[in-house]
Amino acid sequence: MRPAECASSPRAYARRQPETTVLYDVVSEHLPALLERARSRSEHGFGYPRFVEREFEKFLACGLLCHGFVRVRCGDCGEERLIAFSCKTRGLCPSCTTRRMTTTAAHLVDRVLPTAPYRQWVLSLPRQVRFLLARDHGLLGQVVGIFLRKVFAWQRRRARTHGIAKPHTGAVTFVQRFGSLLNLNCHAHALIPDGVFATRADGAVAFLAVPPPSDDDIARLLAQIARAIHRRLERRLDDLGDDAPADLLGSEQAEAVARGPSLGDLPRPTIGRRSAFLAGYSLHAERLVDADDRDGLERLCRYGARSPVANSRLARDGRGRVVMSLKRPLHDGRTELAFEPVEFLRRLATLIPPPYAHLTRFHGVFAPHHHLRAAVVPAPNCGAANVRPPDRRFDWAYLMKRVFAIDVLVCDACGGAMRILAILPEGDATRAILEHLGLPADPPRPRAHAPPDLVQPAFSR
Repeated sequence: MRPAECASSPRAYARRQPETTVLYDVVSEHLPALLERARSRSEHGFGYPRFVEREFEKFLACGLLCHGFVRVRCGDCGEERLIAFSCKTRGLCPSCTTRRMTTTAAHLVDRVLPTAPYRQWVLSLPRQVRFLLARDHGLLGQVVGIFLRKVFAWQRRRARTHGIAKPHTGAVTFVQRFGSLLNLNCHAHALIPDGVFATRADGAVAFLAVPPPSDDDIARLLAQIARAIHRRLERRLDDLGDDAPADLLGSEQAEAVARGPSLGDLPRPTIGRRSAFLAGYSLHAERLVDADDRDGLERLCRYGARSPVANSRLARDGRGRVVMSLKRPLHDGRTELAFEPVEFLRRLATLIPPPYAHLTRFHGVFAPHHHLRAAVVPAPNCGAANVRPPDRRFDWAYLMKRVFAIDVLVCDACGGAMRILAILPEGDATRAILEHLGLPADPPRPRAHAPPDLVQPAFSR
């Protein structure tokens, strides 16, 4: 739930004006044109898969009181507040993905990752491989498994050379489907302890540091990873054959990979230590977080679980195009890219993860069924600087406080505690309350645009 989703005033309901975001305006105005063109371009006439359309529909309903809300009241002064429901989508809504990002990072730092130095290993893949992984999340899991098995084997060999018997390794991996230019780019960010876990003579499990990888180690590892992935992809392509035609989403994902920016348009590569490149594959392992830097570890977890697009980076120009600012200038000095609205939505559609595709994966000692997991993860009473609730899941009020620094259960007027009076889904009761308070009881009606005749360029000056 977003900060603008709260409605409050002394002793009554009054809606604060919600922030009008560029993304919401573009989706509400141009979604009918996007879906109509998708249906006209698909062979079967259905357009995108249902999960893609559902993602856009849920986003348009996010944060609107007419779709349901929570009613809370202060027991001291009678102040009341309405808090709208959120859409809880995974790949489109910046608000909900921010909350999911923060929740994931808080869970990992407070409940999963023990005190140890962590190195970020980033594996990037050739364009053709990205398309296959975007279409087949089972194959994506196998590729991530190959990547981590090679790194784990290297860590165990290094530990044995330093006299550590029976070493164990682990990783938390974030699967990202997007690049910095809003292009389809499936790659993996793995947080791996810069050492191993071993059982001491007294039966306790201890973390033991090992020397970091050298540039030659990274190059050898990348060569092994690339060969193993190539062999697996060859077997997969032999199983698939080329008889089954791709659907509309698959065709647009292929275009999103093929029409990616040329090498001249990419940001200048940073060739630093512990980096290697080979035939479209790249492996980076330079970023290290110290054992006592838990805040830095949480920021790194947030980076791995972040959203593909942020509201703060979007704007509209005088021609109605969507302008996205870049974190780093391109090779030609450009600091922003401009998309036609429908083309911008097409890009977003290719980035939406399919249902049941895990974006955060646990391996080694951090896997749920590993026999050392209970001895490795933090004890129930330890945690980061923020005090976490004892329950298994974070409650919604705690999440809003941690994500947006808003305590919805503390009264703005007197500072007293607010209690939940009712949780009202969309229906007659919700409509009656909103009409009584003079608040919008119906969602805003989008302004429909006719579908364009031609496919607009991906981005321009």
